[in-house]
Amino acid sequence: MQNYDFVHSCIRVMDLEKSVDFYKNALNLEESRRRDFPEDKFTLVYLTDQKGNFELELTYNYDREEPYTIGNGYSHIAVKVEYLEKSYQRHKAAGYEVGNLKSLSEGSSGYYFITDPDGYRTEVIAK
Repeated sequence: MQNYDFVHSCIRVMDLEKSVDFYKNALNLEESRRRDFPEDKFTLVYLTDQKGNFELELTYNYDREEPYTIGNGYSHIAVKVEYLEKSYQRHKAAGYEVGNLKSLSEGSSGYYFITDPDGYRTEVIAK
């Protein structure tokens, strides 16, 4: 059986710099590269964590005027953090759209959701 390594996940964004700023400041991702395709009127920005095993690709289409419809099939991406409560308080203090702290059952890891400028949700889970 062939092994498959996850490479990236892509989301389309309305305001590229606002989205890059969100993922850098809220989730400590770093821009690994940027590719501009002016002839095709779009830009790709790749963000990664410090380990660099997986990237979030932000696609910005130049002439888009209407917000994207996320739909009811998409749910979220997820990240793990060592100090969940500290992360939660930092995101709330920064004014991000943050859901309540939860856990699925007693003894399970806690989590919450944070929403980016385009409405995409990220689940933040305790390590």
